[in-house]
Order: sequence, then structure tokens, then C-alpha cells
Amino acid sequence: MGSTPRRQHRAVFWDFGGVITSSPFEAFNRYEERHGIPRDFIRSVNAVEPDTNAWARIERREVGTDEFDRLFAEESERLGHRIPGSDVLSCLYGAVRPEMVTALDRLRDAGYLLACLTNNVVGSTGDRPDVDDAMSRFAHIIESSRVGVRKPERAFYEIACATAGVEPEEVVFLDDLGINLKPAAAMGMTTIKVVDPGSALAELGAVLGRELT
Repeated sequence: MGSTPRRQHRAVFWDFGGVITSSPFEAFNRYEERHGIPRDFIRSVNAVEPDTNAWARIERREVGTDEFDRLFAEESERLGHRIPGSDVLSCLYGAVRPEMVTALDRLRDAGYLLACLTNNVVGSTGDRPDVDDAMSRFAHIIESSRVGVRKPERAFYEIACATAGVEPEEVVFLDDLGINLKPAAAMGMTTIKVVDPGSALAELGAVLGRELT
């Protein structure tokens, strides 16, 4: 934020869940409602010891899905409601947002380097042709489960920039979580928080000086 179209941006980095797709938090809330669990309880579990809990460990691929299933159940039970980790994983990816895919196509056609920076779990997308199609737009995909670090660890962004061959000052980065944007901004990236997709694309278009919708 605070950038102008005069700044020379070469790359746009995108989070996936909550940016290219609808937010997993919406799916978490639907799950909580169906099971009589307080709203945002799953997010509260993930906020306890966020660097070492089950969620952090599976995103760094330090544990597999079976162990995550058990660990998350134990962590959530300690906070009042036992939820199998496998249930949480099933909520991770929502619907692909077509307006975001359109923007990806326009930026790629204009010569921008596109990369996806995602905290993820190996195999979590399942059989999702729509997700695979959206992912095909990216020149690079940086996955926490493959590189062994995760947002908001600075090393994750350093790996992304090195992989894409760009300096942080040449990057615009979109994510739906402010905690993930803060270290990117500190490194010199232009950051955009995605709350409403249309507003985020308008902001990105203003930064780059082009129409994206």
C-alpha cells in the first residue's frame, strides 16, 4: 500500500485460499454451525501457539494427515470441542473466484510474472479440476508443505523472491490475512489485503495502472 503506478512492478504474488478461492473461514463457520460449535472456534484453535501447533506443523509437512487428525482433535478438545483434523482439512478450499482468474489472465498477457504463495497441505485439494486450472496460471507455486517454512516466516518470502527471480520492491502481494502481509511489506513488497475481491482488484489495478475487471 502507498505505492503509485510509477513504481516498477514486475511480479504479482497471490495467496490462494481466501484470495483466488473463497475463504476457508466461511467453510469453517458452516461446519461450526452444523455441529453446534461457537462461531470462529476453529480459528481460535489455530491461534493458540500458532508457530508450533498441529496446523503449523502440517503446513510445514512435519506431520502427516493421520497425525494431524489426532493432534488437532486433542488441541480442540482442550479448548472445549473435539474436532477431528480431517474435518478441518475438508474445509480448506472453497469456490474458485472467476474474477480473480480473469485478472490472472490479463496480468499474464501483459507480461507480469505470477506466483502463488500458499500455506497448504499436500493432497488437500483432492480432485479439483477448477483449482488445477487456476493454478496453471502461475509461473511459480511456492507451497509451505514443500519448502518446509510457512507464511508469515520471512524465509518463505525470501524463497518466493529467489524462485521468481525478483526483488521484493518489484512485487505486489495479495493475501487475506494481515499477519501474512506484514513481513512482506517490511521486506519492501507492495501489499494488498483481500477482504472484498472486487475492491482488492480495483486496488491492484490502481497500483499497476491498468484495468483488471
